[in-house]
Amino acid sequence: MQWQTSRFQIDLQAPKVMGIVNVTPDSFSDGGSHDNVSAALAHCETLIEQGAHILDIGGESTRPGSPAVPLEVELERVIPVVQAARSLGIPLSVDTYKPEVMRAALDAGADIINDIWALRQPGAREVVQAHPNCGVCLMHMHRDPQTMQVQTMHGDVTADVLAFLETHAAELIAAGVARDRIVLDAGIGFGKTVEQNFALLAHQDAMAQSSGYPWLAGWSRKSSLGAVTGLPVDQRLGASVAAAVLSVDRGARVVRVHDVRDTVAALQVWAAMKLHDRPSNHQSSKN
Repeated sequence: MQWQTSRFQIDLQAPKVMGIVNVTPDSFSDGGSHDNVSAALAHCETLIEQGAHILDIGGESTRPGSPAVPLEVELERVIPVVQAARSLGIPLSVDTYKPEVMRAALDAGADIINDIWALRQPGAREVVQAHPNCGVCLMHMHRDPQTMQVQTMHGDVTADVLAFLETHAAELIAAGVARDRIVLDAGIGFGKTVEQNFALLAHQDAMAQSSGYPWLAGWSRKSSLGAVTGLPVDQRLGASVAAAVLSVDRGARVVRVHDVRDTVAALQVWAAMKLHDRPSNHQSSKN
């Protein structure tokens, strides 16, 4: 299984770790830590040293209730980092829903567009069409960042999330985007309750198999982990790593994380176990 992106064809046979690079002052867990070009680039280099396979650069926080960032501000935050990080030799993803930022980022050398709106903003799909090799991640979101946790989804959401993602992927393919450029994301925490988020994790394998697309999972430091552990955001390392490993074991091919070194190490343990994971023969022989 391959993910075609602008400069790289990413082999997803083994799971890949996407390191988060927030160039914002207000992200929910690390806002302000890397909000200038030199600090962001240093963080990129650190994540690569820790084993990141992909970098995901974002200039607008999408935490629940977060205000939208003006276009000019997001461009000023993101594009210089993309330009500086392009020489680092690994795929660059840009976390944005604004078509103007998508276009500028791809022109500056980004490889992937990671869109919480699944290219539903006017003009977004056309940007991806105009860059014929870029990768794209379509995410499910209920409502918008300002209201998604005020009025969450109801009941069993797995079928609705899957149908949404399959529909928008099919529309993208109909618009001429090759299937191997598309990855799907259930949108953990984006308009779902704690129970719904964990139900999506429990059923992720079946959803991924049904869709036929690679899936990305983004559990890192999310509030659902805090809800079940009682831990504040800066103490959710263990829970985040556990969720990443469970996501991969349930079929995710990419995990988007803050804590790259620990996630990579945990997945190495998981991979060593999988080498010896064979179906057990429970049938007893009769003489």
